[in-house]
Amino acid sequence: MLFVSLWVGVSADATAATERRVAWVIELTGAIGPASATYVEDAIAAAQSEGVELLILRLDTPGGLDAAMRSIVKSITASAVPIVGYVAPTGARAASAGTYILYACPIAAMAPGTNLGAATPVQIGGVPTSDPVPPPDQAPASSQDETLPAGGDAAGRKAINDAAAYLRGLATLHGRNADWAEQAVRAGASLAAEEALGIGVIDLIAPTLEGLLQAIDGRRVRLQHGERRLDTRDLELVPHPPRWSVRLLAILSDPSVAYILLLVGIYGLIYEFANPGAVLPGTLGALSLLLALYAFQLLPVNYAGLALIGLGLLLMVAEVLSPSFGGLGLGGIAAFILGSLILIDAEAPGFEISLSLILGLAITSALVLSLIVGLALQAHRRPVVSGGPGLIGAVGEAVAGFPGSGRVRLQGEVWSARSEGPIPAGTQVRVKGREGLTLLVEPVQKA
Repeated sequence: MLFVSLWVGVSADATAATERRVAWVIELTGAIGPASATYVEDAIAAAQSEGVELLILRLDTPGGLDAAMRSIVKSITASAVPIVGYVAPTGARAASAGTYILYACPIAAMAPGTNLGAATPVQIGGVPTSDPVPPPDQAPASSQDETLPAGGDAAGRKAINDAAAYLRGLATLHGRNADWAEQAVRAGASLAAEEALGIGVIDLIAPTLEGLLQAIDGRRVRLQHGERRLDTRDLELVPHPPRWSVRLLAILSDPSVAYILLLVGIYGLIYEFANPGAVLPGTLGALSLLLALYAFQLLPVNYAGLALIGLGLLLMVAEVLSPSFGGLGLGGIAAFILGSLILIDAEAPGFEISLSLILGLAITSALVLSLIVGLALQAHRRPVVSGGPGLIGAVGEAVAGFPGSGRVRLQGEVWSARSEGPIPAGTQVRVKGREGLTLLVEPVQKA
């Protein structure tokens, strides 16, 4: 009887766990980058495998990288789980890349006091390529070059045409305002939540997540594999944070962190080269430099800026090695600051390096490099005090045998010596040379 009761209880718990209906909440805040794309892709894949009813993508972003945005859009449009794009909380925005992501979601919602738009692409490492969008019922309207500013170059016109067609395709896919989508790309237009709802850019306004679930209950959404009716009345809201590796990727792909890792790597290697055998500075420097290079290949890096930083550090080192009354040092600091300012493409939203950090590290770099190289030169120029070279100039005492060959007591030892003139026993002598194991000495002249 006891066994039957336990079995019934376990079965009931298993059934309750199986019937638990949840909606995952994904927080997409800050600049859109490689970590953001990996986070969304992982969450969608996990939601599909675990049978999650709904994904809510809560957005608050100034924009980000084109490649990461397009990767997120492709994951959303291919998802078998309904996804709600929700710009929240009040004061949040879905600017630039965030606008494309919101348009890609089957349901687009915003909290009061939020905004979206300003979706004009920026040139980051070349013209973005067009990725296919699932075919809408009606082909998007074509974009015409004559609507662009006359001064734009060919690459800029291609990028804007591509982005406009891409966003129009996403708008048509879910029956939203495609004309305003094109304005957001071509003119950088932005809208507040209430205006966006009024002209059909978004589907609804909801002040809270709970209110959002109530508002979308019973709606029909279009997914890649057909339409689906949402049943969100009893869904449990569950946060779905990124795994540790994605969080680590987000830290490494932060431009400020990558910038600091680069400098730590360079400092460590310089110290190791100046003091061979220190090991720890070289090991930390190599590791930091490798992490920085990995981060830079994920970011919109201007390699001219990277070269200027290297030149600036070399000039500061040269100032310490060959003093030029500040000329090399000032040039090095100027090259360092200029390279740091253009290292990360300033037009990539959310990927700027703060000016205060650059100036602080420029001053610190000059001081640290001067200290490191100065200590190394001081150690190099210090007279040798051991071995054969250390005997030259040493003072000892004549024992016997001069002129000609004799013996001297030096540093607690008796050495064979030779002198060109007579030296009485007990006289202080100075070593002026050495021939094998015989020292060449002369009497110390008294003042």
